[in-house]
Order: sequence, then C-alpha cells, then structure tokens
Amino acid sequence: QVQLVESGGGLVQAGGSLRLSCAASRRTFSNYAMGWFRQAPGKEREFVAAISWSGDITDYADSVKGRFTISRDNAKNTVYLQMNSLKPEDTAVYYCAASDRIYSGSVTADYKYWGQGTQVTVSS
Repeated sequence: QVQLVESGGGLVQAGGSLRLSCAASRRTFSNYAMGWFRQAPGKEREFVAAISWSGDITDYADSVKGRFTISRDNAKNTVYLQMNSLKPEDTAVYYCAASDRIYSGSVTADYKYWGQGTQVTVSS
C-alpha cells in the first residue's frame, strides 16, 4: 500500500507558476512509476505527466508540453510537477498516482494508488 499526499496547489494569475509536490509513504518509492492527472469541473480526469521509476523517462499531455515539468527525488519519496505559464484552462484538481510498473505513461488503469488531490485555480 502506498499513501500519497499532494501539496502546493493554490490560486495564481495567468502566466504564473506553481510547483506541486506529492509525498509518498513507502520507502520503496523508487520502485513505482508516478503520474500526475487532473480533473476540471464537469470534465473527466485526464493525464498530465508521467515519470518512470528511475526518472529517465517522462511524458506529457500535448496541452502542457513545454510548460510543465515532472521530476522526482527518490531520496525524499517525492514527485514534483513544476507548472509554468499557467492558463485558466489549467484550472483543475490535480492528483498524483503511483504504479508498480517501471513506467506507465498515460495508462490510467496501471495506477493503483491515488492521492486526494490539490486544487489549482488560474485566474485570467
């Protein structure tokens, strides 16, 4: 079992930046691929970014490429999502998720553990 706790969300103006963090409870955090997803009001949850267990493979949704960066610090059991040039359409609840595969990318079904989410609101 892996418990995930997101933090770093908040209200920011368009063009601004936020860094989300996701802390994992397990010491074997480095064995898990990680992903970030988001869900806006009235919309389905969507893939944002993913990173392999070692950090050498990353992937992004087209809508965030060039603006968001996913990274991880296995020594701190934490995965990050640096979000720059934020747009109002980035407003959503952001969730981190863990998969027991080496890498899962955008395959939602691979992710067995989910955090509670953190709200990101971007004002225009």
